[in-house]
Amino acid sequence: MNVRAGRGLFVGALALGALVLLALAPRYANSYVVALLINLLLYAVLATAWSLFSGTTRYVSLATVSFFGVGCYTVAVLAERLPWLVVLAVAAALGAGLALLVGLATLRLSGIVFVIFTFGLSELVRQLVTWYEAKIAGSVGRYVFLDLTPAAIYWQLLALAVAVLLLGAWVARSRLGFALRLIGEDEAAARHCGVDATRAKLVMFTASSVFMVLAGAIVAPRWTYIDAAIAFNPLVSFQVVIMALLGGAARFYAPLLGVLPVVLLFEVFVKYFPNHFSIVLGLAFLLIVYLLPQGVVGLVVRRKRQ
Repeated sequence: MNVRAGRGLFVGALALGALVLLALAPRYANSYVVALLINLLLYAVLATAWSLFSGTTRYVSLATVSFFGVGCYTVAVLAERLPWLVVLAVAAALGAGLALLVGLATLRLSGIVFVIFTFGLSELVRQLVTWYEAKIAGSVGRYVFLDLTPAAIYWQLLALAVAVLLLGAWVARSRLGFALRLIGEDEAAARHCGVDATRAKLVMFTASSVFMVLAGAIVAPRWTYIDAAIAFNPLVSFQVVIMALLGGAARFYAPLLGVLPVVLLFEVFVKYFPNHFSIVLGLAFLLIVYLLPQGVVGLVVRRKRQ
C-alpha cells in the first residue's frame, strides 16, 4: 500500500469516526449543545453548498437567503397539509425551479453585476412574500406546529451535510468540477476550449440551491413563527460568504474550517453586543478579505510551498 492510499484510508476512518460521534451527540448532549450543533450543521450545509458554485466559478452569490427562505416558507405553508417527506420534495422542486429560472436569466452576467443582481433577488423575493402575506393571505407571518424534536432536526441536517460533502468530493474529481474551475480561472478561455460554460454553471447553481432550500426547510420547525423578515434575513447570505471565505472557498471541504469559529464568535456577539452585530459582521468580512484572501486552507498551502 502506497503512502497516498494509506493517507486516504486514515482520512476516511477519521471522517467515519467523527460522523459516528456527531450522530450520537443528541443522545448525550444537553439542549443548548444540541441547538448549537444544529446551528453549526445548518451553516456547514449552506457554506459548503455556496462554495460548490461560487468557490469554483468565482461568481459571488448573495442569493443564499432567497433559497433558504423558500425552504422555510414551503414548510410554513404546507407542513400541516402534507407528509414531511413530501414537503421536503416540494421545497426541493420549488428551489430547483427558481434556480433554473434565475440561472437562465443571469448566469451570463459576471463580476459586480452578478453580485448586485443576486442581492437584489433576495430583496425582491422578500418583498413579494411580504406583499402576498399582507394583501392576499391577510397576515404578517405563519405559525409552524410540527412534531419534530431538535434531535430529529439535527439528524436530518447531519444527513444533508454528509450529502453535500459527498457531492463536493465527487465534483472535485469530475469533468464538471474541472469545467467549473476553468470557468473560474478564465471563462472566455474555457469556452474556447469547448466547455459549455452556461450549462456547467446552471447545473451547479441549481444543485447548490437545492441544498440551501432543504436546509431552510429542515430548520424551519425550530421557529414556531415564521415571517418574511425571519426567513429572508439578508445577514444569512453575508454570514455564509464570510464562513466560506475564511475556510477557503476553492475547496469543497474548506468552508467547514470557517463555520466553527464564525458561528461561535457570532454567538458571543449576539448575546453580549446585539446592537452592534452588523458592525462586527462588516469588520469580519473586511479582515478576512484583507488578511486571508485564499482562506485558512490557502494560507496553509502557500506556506507549504515556501
